[in-house]
Amino acid sequence: MRVLLTGAAGFIGSHIRRDLLAAGHEVIAVDLMLPAAHGPGAPVPEGIRQVDVRDGAALDALLHGVDVVCHQAAVVGAGVSAQDAPAYASHNDFGTAVLLAAMDRTRCRRLVLASSMVVYGEGRYRGERCGTVDVGVRRREDLDAGMFEHRDPASDEVLAWESVGEDVPLRPRSLYAASKLAQENYASAWAAVTGSSVTALRYHNVYGDDMPRDTPYSGVAAIFRSALESGQPPQVFEDGRQTRDFVHVTDIAAANVAAVEQPLPGFLPLNISSGRPITIGEVAAALAAARGGPEPVVTGRYRAGDVRHIVADPDRARRTLGFVAQVDPIAGLTQFAFAPLRDSVGVYAPTL
Repeated sequence: MRVLLTGAAGFIGSHIRRDLLAAGHEVIAVDLMLPAAHGPGAPVPEGIRQVDVRDGAALDALLHGVDVVCHQAAVVGAGVSAQDAPAYASHNDFGTAVLLAAMDRTRCRRLVLASSMVVYGEGRYRGERCGTVDVGVRRREDLDAGMFEHRDPASDEVLAWESVGEDVPLRPRSLYAASKLAQENYASAWAAVTGSSVTALRYHNVYGDDMPRDTPYSGVAAIFRSALESGQPPQVFEDGRQTRDFVHVTDIAAANVAAVEQPLPGFLPLNISSGRPITIGEVAAALAAARGGPEPVVTGRYRAGDVRHIVADPDRARRTLGFVAQVDPIAGLTQFAFAPLRDSVGVYAPTL
């Protein structure tokens, strides 16, 4: 199969490229090589073309004869500053719109889109008495008192998390998250208008070899690891019981290869996750144990806008793609404790 892969030099894109080539596919690999992502003057890796997805004419020249586009290119980060919005809108949303228009011109009708769990915002919550509850921002008085769980606004019952399926309402809580949802919306509308197909892979917490070090995309696993490397204990916010799904980058690459090889009709979002939830405290403890300490410190500090729990329901990806993650989080994090990382070069990383 002939595949156009964007963001091919990035953390995730480079793993996908290797797996696509190993599976026998022809890969046209492109990356803008943003200095903030790869460093000033970074050489373009062999086999990769320096192309901006916002350049429709450049895409037209590459898309003829392409069977499927695997779109990983994006500016990422925490998205907490309003000053980040233009970069997200330009690279992520305008770039995706230009790509979709070029795909229409060249009659390329299949897209695999790198999306993210951030489109959900908060996770799902349920109380024994009140049932499923739509939660908002946690109460500051609770946070100040060390009570970090959500409560039912009507009854004050403390809520437990539930896994998040793909059909829940999407409520992005950062500018970056808003840009990822906009990508999905453009892709969904394009699929409907053109009769094309889009498989939107909503990555959960990705980690693994070649992950950026000490950037907003690095995520808590790389931040904990960097602290341990410098002889400092990982600083765990809240009570350490925040629950997430950590998925290894090799599983992310495998999910993309499966999506490339298996056409699915219409617009289909899929959680790409390990299916084995883990707390942030357990992440810190696994990395500390692998490196021989020091032990994590649970600080009780909090950021009022942080998501408390978000855990994926992996069932749809299993049923439709046959995708089941192979790397157990504890085993993967133990290996990650000594995995090679990319040096920090700027605010943004190339893909998510």
